[in-house]
Parts: sequence; structure tokens; C-alpha cells
Amino acid sequence: MRVKIHREGTNIILLLLFILVIFNGLAFLFISYKMIPIIFAVVSGILFLFVVNFFRSPRRHFKGEKTNAVLASVDGTIVALEEVYEPEYLKRNVMQISIFMTIFNVHANWVPVEGVVKYVTHHAGRYLNAYLPKSSTENERSTIVIETDTGHEVLVRQVAGAIARRIVTYPEQGERVYIDDQIGFIKFGSRVDIYLPLDSEIFAKLGDKTVGGITEIAHLK
Repeated sequence: MRVKIHREGTNIILLLLFILVIFNGLAFLFISYKMIPIIFAVVSGILFLFVVNFFRSPRRHFKGEKTNAVLASVDGTIVALEEVYEPEYLKRNVMQISIFMTIFNVHANWVPVEGVVKYVTHHAGRYLNAYLPKSSTENERSTIVIETDTGHEVLVRQVAGAIARRIVTYPEQGERVYIDDQIGFIKFGSRVDIYLPLDSEIFAKLGDKTVGGITEIAHLK
């Protein structure tokens, strides 16, 4: 898998690099005890590499059969797998699969199923720890509903976390999306919930690690 820097991070990385270069340059010029500027430089290098790592964007291609396949939208850990009532759009009982991302995971979000986008909306909200179940309904979030070619409606919810402060969502209503596409990006810690029909065949288990755009977590009947 080839890796590049995500477009959401380009400006942030360039700005951070500029600030660190200026800061460390001034430190070496005006601090006579050279060990201190060296420490600043090491810490700056670690910080810069951390931010670059956060905004990495692997190019991924699912090689399996895409019809009725449901893929994990993100890298992370499955923290919820249960039947719930979805009140916003589906208004019926569905299976919820939630994947939690730490700050060390790739934060690009992939399309979980192929189809046409029927609904997109953004909700303002709180910034609770994204690991908590109530973050799905109380935190800042974006909701996308995709209707597959076989008539299934799959709801994907991007949820901000305690550190996350910006959710980016790309698809627009009426647009066709594909599994290898990205639906957006969540900056600095968060989760993604996927809501599926009750008769879906679920492959995921609590605690499983997922790879966005690659791990098949369910199959639509």
C-alpha cells in the first residue's frame, strides 16, 4: 500500500514546519547553552513526525467481491456491536458497529458500501470521549446514508471525540460513491458508527482491529 500525506493535513504540516524552523532558529541564535536548543530541536522533530504520521493517507484497494460487502470505514478497534434503534433517518432497529480511533490510527474515512448517497447532514454537539456510547448521539457528528445497488440503506456516522475538533465530509446527496473512495477525515481522535439491516451477516467481533477500506466487517443479505 502506497502512503501519501492527506490533503486535510498539508497546510497544517507546512505551517507547523515554518513555526518550528523559526522557533529552533531563534533558540540556536540566542540561547548560549547549546544543550537547550538541541533538546528543543529533538522535541520539535518528534512533534513534526507525529503530525506527519497522523495525516498519512494510505492508498487502498479492496480486492474482494464488492457487491453487498460492508467494509470498515476506518482503522481502529470495534467497541460496539449491538442492535439499536436509529432515530435520525432509518427510524427502525438496526445493527450498530462502532469503530474507535486513537490519535495513532489513520484518520481518513473510507466508503463502507458502494451506492448512491441519499442523505448528508452535520450536527453540532459536545466533545465527550468518543469511546463512550452516548458520544454517538451527543457529540459533534456527520451522518451519511448510502443506498446500495441492491436496495439496502447503510448509515455511516462520523463522530468527533474529546480531542477532535473538526469533521470533514466529502459526499453530497445524489452522488455515487465507491468502496475505494474516502468519505472524509476526522482530525485528532474519534469514532465511526455504521448502521446495518438486522439480517446482515456480521463478521466483526468486539475488540477486533480493523483496516479502513480493507477489513470486511459484514455482508448484506
